[in-house]
Parts: sequence; C-alpha cells; structure tokens
Amino acid sequence: MSVALRDPQAPDDLLNYRLLRLLALAGAPVIRLCEGRYGVTRREFRLLTLVVEAGSISPSRLGEVAHLDVARSSRVVAALLKKQLVRREVQDGDRRFAVIAATPKGLELHRELFPLIAEVNRQVVSVLDAKQLDALDEILTVLTQHADTVNRSIFLDVSADRGRARARASDESL
Repeated sequence: MSVALRDPQAPDDLLNYRLLRLLALAGAPVIRLCEGRYGVTRREFRLLTLVVEAGSISPSRLGEVAHLDVARSSRVVAALLKKQLVRREVQDGDRRFAVIAATPKGLELHRELFPLIAEVNRQVVSVLDAKQLDALDEILTVLTQHADTVNRSIFLDVSADRGRARARASDESL
C-alpha cells in the first residue's frame, strides 16, 4: 500500500481519504457520546477542551489553535456561550477585547466526557504495540509539520469557496 500512497491512482490511495475514513470510523462513537448523551457537537467539545486547557483564551487565538476560520470559530463559541459551557470576559473595560473561559458547567462536562473519549482512543490504538504507537506518533508529527509547509506553499492563488462549490455541484445535477 505504501506505493499507492506515494503515487495514488484511485481515491482510496489518497492519504486524506484514508485518514477521513479512519476519522469517520473512530469518531462515530465519540459523536454518539457527544451529541447523543451530552448534547454538544464534537467540534464544540474540542473547543471547550482547548478553553479548559488554556484557562482563558481570546476567541481569535482559540480559532487559531483549533485550526478553524473566524466564522466557524465564532459559531462554535456562540453555541458554547448559549449552552452556558463558556463565558465571555471583557478585558480592561473594552468590549472589543474579551477572553473565553469555561464555566463550572463546562468544566464538569469536560471532567465527565474527556475520559470517555480518551477510552475510545485507547480502544482504537490498542491493536498497536508500543513500537508501532511511537512510530505512528512520529509519523503524524512529521506529516502534520510537512502538510503545514505544503499548505503555505501551493495553490496560494486560489481560495476556498465552499458556497460556490456547492452551487456548482447543484447546477451540474440539474
């Protein structure tokens, strides 16, 4: 399969597709836990976890750390505020500058849900021995760093326009 990863000939040879399949399969129980039992999306819980780890964080920094665009990050923060899992704290009396911090309700959700998600993670990686786990960790680190470099170096003349892509797909289906 390594040859197929280096020179993909079909969609299932693409690294992104394989990672998405793994995410879909390993993420399904996490989604069921988050949404079904706790009433939060996986993304909401991810951002809540980042807020809990940081103690408090500016909304823009939170979006950067979570690798989300401003609009998506704002929507998730708004949902967390509405669910009273985080609070917005104005800094120096200037409403334009605020930080987000977890509420007691958010901290309790994190304390309860994070160990369950960590257990799903443990079960998924349980088929790997220590050497394989170390190798996977190293490989993911190297690939992530290199993907960041690739992301900053190619197709800089094209920006994503998902609305336009959806419209094009809709027009083609007619």
